[in-house]
Amino acid sequence: MGPPLPFEGDIHEMEQNLARLESAADADGADDRIKNLRREIATRKRVKFASLTPWETVLVSRHPNRPQMMDYVETVFDEFVELHGDKAIGDDRALRAGFARIDGHKVMLIGQHKGRTLAERQQCYYGCAHPEGYRKALAKMKLAAKYKLPIVCLIDTPGAFPGIGAEERGQAQLIATSIFEMTRISTPIVCVVIGEGGSGGALGIGIGDRVGMLQFAYYSVISPEGCAGILWKVATDVTKPRAADALRLTAPDLKKLGVIDHIITEPLGGAHRDPRGMATSLKANLSRHLRDLAPMSTQTLLGERYVKFRRIGAMG
Repeated sequence: MGPPLPFEGDIHEMEQNLARLESAADADGADDRIKNLRREIATRKRVKFASLTPWETVLVSRHPNRPQMMDYVETVFDEFVELHGDKAIGDDRALRAGFARIDGHKVMLIGQHKGRTLAERQQCYYGCAHPEGYRKALAKMKLAAKYKLPIVCLIDTPGAFPGIGAEERGQAQLIATSIFEMTRISTPIVCVVIGEGGSGGALGIGIGDRVGMLQFAYYSVISPEGCAGILWKVATDVTKPRAADALRLTAPDLKKLGVIDHIITEPLGGAHRDPRGMATSLKANLSRHLRDLAPMSTQTLLGERYVKFRRIGAMG
């Protein structure tokens, strides 16, 4: 499960006690103690994770063992053939794309990957894509439309790469172009925020007919740290939670605001505690939406997509 989160101290201590009991399970009365302790741990998790603050939700979404895009490639999709390069600059490893299959549906899978090891994270820029990544993604989306394949986008990024080189190569323009083009791509698009959904980096592949979020993911115009730096000039343990509260970045808040369509429940204690269970839920969700969208005509699909995003932010 990896390191405990700051608010999991008591749960982590109980889990360590459980591990010790299980390693000595042949001791007298150990079975009853194990059952009782498991029950108590489950109750503590249920209570705590039902009332997470927005900042605690952000911490869960960033857990180092949380499943990433390439983990779901192994557990959710039956096949994956990766496509490389943007035909201009190079191949951005932060943003992956390729043909995939899920429950009999052939799809174009696109998503951000942060990496596990230090070397992989450096190669992936911790999930922060460059302009060539968005150029690659858009080209593969158009390829999917050409062959009438639905598109699945898995979003997990702190934001687009903020370096000078990326800006010089047209980062903002590529994201804006991607948003514009996704509104009129003539094939179904299903988007899911699986971890962090940071700013334009997330929105660049986030325009879909169905947009969902995992229960403990977040989706925001800016990170809590960035917001705190702007509003209070410093990001501290006091200002970051205040910023997270103000941003309304949790799945329930965004569902009420109409920014997302549905929330995918995570296993008890978060996706990092049960990656297989999370993969099963995600697969069922994606398959259902792909089935629902498949019969729709192109005209209906594009019309409803346009209305859906025009409606966001409307008052009254």
